[in-house]
Amino acid sequence: MEIIPKIQLAVADILTKQHQLDTAPEAVTVSPTKREFTGDYTVILFPFLKPLKSNPNELGHSIGGKLVEQSWITAYEIKGGFLNLSLSNALWKELLEGVSVDARTLDPQPKILIEYSSPNTNKPLHLGHIRNILLGWSCAQLYSAIGYEVIKTQIINDRGIAICKSMLAWQLYGEGKTPSKTGQKGDHFVGDYYVIFNQKLDEEYRLWQQTPEGQRIRETQARQDQDAGSFYKAYANTYFNEYSSLGRQSKELLLKWESGDPDTMHLWQTMNDWVYDGFNATYRELGVGFDTIYYESQTYLLGKETIEDGLAREIFYREEDGSVWIDLEDAGMDKKILLRSDGTSVYMTQDIGTAQHRYRDFRFNRMVYVVGDEQEYHFKVLFEILKRLGEPYADQLFHLAYGMVDLPTGKMKSREGTVVDADDLIAEVLMEARQAAIDRGEISDLQPQEQEKIIRAIALGALKFFIIKVNAKKRMTFNPAESLDLQGQTGPYIQNAYVRIRSIIRKAEQMEVSRGGQDYELVPEERELISLLLLYWDTVEQAALGFDPSGVANFAYQLAKSFHRYYHDFSILRAESAAAMAFRLGLIRKISMVLQHSMLMLGIDMPERM
Repeated sequence: MEIIPKIQLAVADILTKQHQLDTAPEAVTVSPTKREFTGDYTVILFPFLKPLKSNPNELGHSIGGKLVEQSWITAYEIKGGFLNLSLSNALWKELLEGVSVDARTLDPQPKILIEYSSPNTNKPLHLGHIRNILLGWSCAQLYSAIGYEVIKTQIINDRGIAICKSMLAWQLYGEGKTPSKTGQKGDHFVGDYYVIFNQKLDEEYRLWQQTPEGQRIRETQARQDQDAGSFYKAYANTYFNEYSSLGRQSKELLLKWESGDPDTMHLWQTMNDWVYDGFNATYRELGVGFDTIYYESQTYLLGKETIEDGLAREIFYREEDGSVWIDLEDAGMDKKILLRSDGTSVYMTQDIGTAQHRYRDFRFNRMVYVVGDEQEYHFKVLFEILKRLGEPYADQLFHLAYGMVDLPTGKMKSREGTVVDADDLIAEVLMEARQAAIDRGEISDLQPQEQEKIIRAIALGALKFFIIKVNAKKRMTFNPAESLDLQGQTGPYIQNAYVRIRSIIRKAEQMEVSRGGQDYELVPEERELISLLLLYWDTVEQAALGFDPSGVANFAYQLAKSFHRYYHDFSILRAESAAAMAFRLGLIRKISMVLQHSMLMLGIDMPERM
């Protein structure tokens, strides 16, 4: 049973039948009564005063008087234009009994495709990927809960010059080493060679600067720009493309890949497989996965046929050099290239084709791209192009743009010195959680394997909750130590509430306590807890439709906080009566169930001890 719709229906019926004001239930605004007033739920009277030519006192008594004739409303109070209603004890218990975490069902069942992670195969997953992955996974959980069929996907950027740089570095400097021989995760192993390539390129560049040609260009650049430090940045691409031996070899490797050279393809597949093994290990650590995977090596040519079709329909136009563009100035954007003058595609071309391909594969009703906010303009352009092409799904595309994640120290241990590896961050949080467990000593009596299971649940719960609790659009700072604070707005704080409830329930089971409590009169704090529980599914739905898992994270925190306060103020196993104990046990069972489900929506496990 949902109480707010029940009140809306009852009030609308009174307004329609008693006052001849035809009123739809959804036109009646109902919300929980503020704590400083008497009552449980409040009806806002203002919208009906003018059409009925009435005043708050008169209309409030008219509606309230009719409602108390029904057994489920026991009293009412008028405060200005607000009608505060008190629910019966029996209804509160009925409402509590109806609290459920069963997934909703929709008929027909809509289909949503959610893309997240989408890494490059020349380096490991990093801190930004963690936020990306957790947001995507949580949105998938939420949409599944409200009745959607969810397809979790990613597109792996597994081709291009950056991949060839790693391949070339391994050929030149790898000496036959492999991840298994060195004991490294495959993604870190390959990523190290990408770093080595850039280090060797920098060395090569510095030597080239001493050549006559390098000195001549450097002097020319110095006359144009007095900031000598900006020289390499300004000239890097020209040097790589025109003078660098490493640049030449990388481009030759790319051409061999594009022509399907067997040896090159074998090396490419081997190194990518090393990376995939590493990625999958990180995904398993985070407890996430995918239903389908797309690869840029298979999709990069998609969209070119669509560009030709768009030219024929005069959606696009061709410049004199042969390049193809679209003019979006009338939509507040600029002109965008879709094919280069040599006929090669750009990322936008590929994304157009990939969207079309995915729609053919799944016939989705909605598609979400979880990508950093630096790509907002790219997706704005993509969606507009698909709309002009007449794609049937163009209005159902959404870019879940998220802000960067920083650390209090600016950076942690990193293999590139500029980004934080996902595995390093996970290891840091696990280390903090192990130390906290040692300091508290509360699970020291358990077997090491069981201790490690609990520590991992707490550490990953801390990491996930701390990141998800912040609205995706906001830039945030992740603090490993703060994320584990048992007294803060953290995952472990919520897990602790669950563990405490489970401990009480286990003790109650040994006492063989009855599940009754029909004669118990609820206190205001218990009505508040039930009222909060009743908001859960609305919170889940709003979080899903708004692509904002932080709503569920913050609900879970508020519920845990309310429980901790209730536990402090009221005895459960030593309640004043058997009826009180039975009711309170039933209440905390529902709280634990909702806490567990809400954290499941965020991909967080609940331990039985901590």
